[in-house]
Amino acid sequence: MNTQTMEPGFRDSVDQMFNRAVGLMDLSPGLEEKIRVCNATYTVRFGVRLRGKIQTFTGYRSVHSEHMEPVKGGIRYSMGVDQQEVEALAALMTYKCALVEAPFGGSKGGLCIDPREWDEHELELITRRFAYELIKRDLINPSQNVPAPDMGTGEREMAWIADQYKRMHTTDINGNACVTGKPLNAGGIAGRVEATGRGVQYALRAFFRDEEGVKKSGMSGDLDGKRIIVQGLGNVGYHAAKFLSEEDGSVITGVIERDGALFNPDGIDVEKVREWIAKHGGIAGYADRHYLENGAKILEEECDILIPAALEGVINLQNADRIKAALIIEAANGPVTAGADEILRDKNVVIIPDMYANAGGVTVSYFEWVKNLSHIRFGRMGRRQEESRHQLLITELERLSKDKDLGWSLSPDFKDKYLRGAGELELVRSGLDDTMRIAYQSMADVWHGRDDVTDLRTAAYLVAIGKVAASYRAKGL
Repeated sequence: MNTQTMEPGFRDSVDQMFNRAVGLMDLSPGLEEKIRVCNATYTVRFGVRLRGKIQTFTGYRSVHSEHMEPVKGGIRYSMGVDQQEVEALAALMTYKCALVEAPFGGSKGGLCIDPREWDEHELELITRRFAYELIKRDLINPSQNVPAPDMGTGEREMAWIADQYKRMHTTDINGNACVTGKPLNAGGIAGRVEATGRGVQYALRAFFRDEEGVKKSGMSGDLDGKRIIVQGLGNVGYHAAKFLSEEDGSVITGVIERDGALFNPDGIDVEKVREWIAKHGGIAGYADRHYLENGAKILEEECDILIPAALEGVINLQNADRIKAALIIEAANGPVTAGADEILRDKNVVIIPDMYANAGGVTVSYFEWVKNLSHIRFGRMGRRQEESRHQLLITELERLSKDKDLGWSLSPDFKDKYLRGAGELELVRSGLDDTMRIAYQSMADVWHGRDDVTDLRTAAYLVAIGKVAASYRAKGL
């Protein structure tokens, strides 16, 4: 703990939020402790010969809860990775999976590495060796522990890990299910890349359907015209900003990156900024008069919705009292510390918590895992039958429309839109939307229905912990 600011660490923040919720529950001390603690954390140190010498790397895989198996959680590549971080993230995965009813326990992994320092071939060698160390201990396995992408990793790394697993388990017919977030041509699923950002969009839509919740935030209406600041324009932040601006009419007024920020009350073209970052590695030099070198200050600008979508702890005791957003949605894991959370609640800022807000990734990962185990893509069996059934109705409507006495005709494009059966992407989006709606309602019922629950985070923990406790009780604990 930092004695200067009395700011708890990430793991302590998660525990404090957990404690606040279980204080409102009737759990036995033993069961409460069993749910809180991390079951196991494995630390691996391995060497890879690179650039003429042996380079040693340190990695982790933490398993928080095995109330359901397999356990699920991403692998991140970052210089900030340590045991405390992966254990906190594993705990959040437990609660996240329980909240959205994905049948997994919680896990997380990480490698202490800056992926920008290594070329693609070197990263492949490092990733395969890390995967080897985990696979041989069943810390990557379709029925026991299933990783996914996280900060610093993506489809490419997941494909390498899956291939490494299949090389070591040549007769495992379900080998592709050892990891999710793979490329489409390597057993992935449509919609997985943008799943977390899409989930943020669906979470906000669910919130704005909740009239009582919107009233508590001091806002009104829907997402159209809402001013949004996004911290972190990586995979999650980019897709969330893109969908919200293009499909919901929101205005992205601020974009914060590691080398500065852009702020424009009239709106920012997210696509152009993303292209600039991809080409130049940051937003510095972007042709916009609204560039600020001290990006963190933009967190404190006036806006309706603030989306922290990068690192944990960016909203903390030092800046929480200056946050002006009416609504914060935690697209990243742990972006608001426990101390900042208390300050913001006192200011009546509504926070949509990380365990719900960024659950789109694990939800679509669940769909991918099911697809890999069933060995068939979604929609393959029923899509054309659905189209044929719709064709009967279209044929009859077309016949009736030719009757001049009726005086009506089909709208343009109606036939094409109605006939088109649902493919994998449509089914994935439908499943994700349904998941986010149901999970939000489970939180809202507690938030609005109990006098002792004043915020969505506590409501989310109550729902999630209750489900984990029920699973342990069913096992006889």
